[in-house]
Amino acid sequence: MANLKEVRTRISSVSSTQQITSAMKMVSAAKFRRAQNAIIGMRPYAAQLNEIVADIDTGDGVQTPFHAVRPVQTVVLVVVTSNKGLCGAFNSNVLKLAQQRIDHWRQAGAAIRIVSVGKKASELLARQKDLQVSAHDELLDSPAFDAVATLADTLMDDFVEKRIDRVEMVYNQFKNSLSQVLTCEPWLPVSPKDLKAPKDTKGAKKANDYIFEPSKEDILREMLPLTLRSTFYRAVLDSLAAEHGARMTAMQKATDNATELLKDLRLSYNKARQASITNEIIEIVSGSEALKG
Repeated sequence: MANLKEVRTRISSVSSTQQITSAMKMVSAAKFRRAQNAIIGMRPYAAQLNEIVADIDTGDGVQTPFHAVRPVQTVVLVVVTSNKGLCGAFNSNVLKLAQQRIDHWRQAGAAIRIVSVGKKASELLARQKDLQVSAHDELLDSPAFDAVATLADTLMDDFVEKRIDRVEMVYNQFKNSLSQVLTCEPWLPVSPKDLKAPKDTKGAKKANDYIFEPSKEDILREMLPLTLRSTFYRAVLDSLAAEHGARMTAMQKATDNATELLKDLRLSYNKARQASITNEIIEIVSGSEALKG
């Protein structure tokens, strides 16, 4: 009977876990839908803004302080993870890529600063004593454009004042609920090839016939910070949608595994119970036969 009690306890435990994972999957599905709508709504705006800026920035050699390419002495890595776990390999993949970039810039002799968005990155990278980590985990709680833009402005000011020489973003780009694209994207300095200019029917880049008033440089100086802010915000929204998609998938798999495990446990329980009943019947019959003898 001890064996039966152990199996019953395990069935109860797995059943409770199944209810929790199923509830978490439903919560993640609701959050995923909101995050998906946010990033899908953001992408056309960001793409069109990049296209306009690329059209201005193509061919004429227009330069702004954000175009300045100089020897890399200080690098900022913006690492976007999640505040919570239970989302499969979502965080570990980002952290592995971030560590690769850290090792790369260490070998190049550059000083490294980390701007972490998400507790998982903040907690892990802060353990490395030679890294300066600035945590902004609160941005994921309610990802408002103004809050993200404030952080982006701080980094842009540091770049213009030559306190940093390069900024890279490491995050998961949202593809669909089942997959994410691990991305390391240069953010500063701005390179025209990183922007998407319009193309003609043969696939070659073309410039629209715009009349610029005031000059191209003045317009670019005004529009480029807005483009950089929107790119930063898009990366945060991408990561958030990818996180909820990964958690929803992970909880669905956990629920399915719990269902399969429950089937096996109930089968084992029924077999053990049947064996116990059979033994009791045998004992009763044996006792009856002994009394007859």
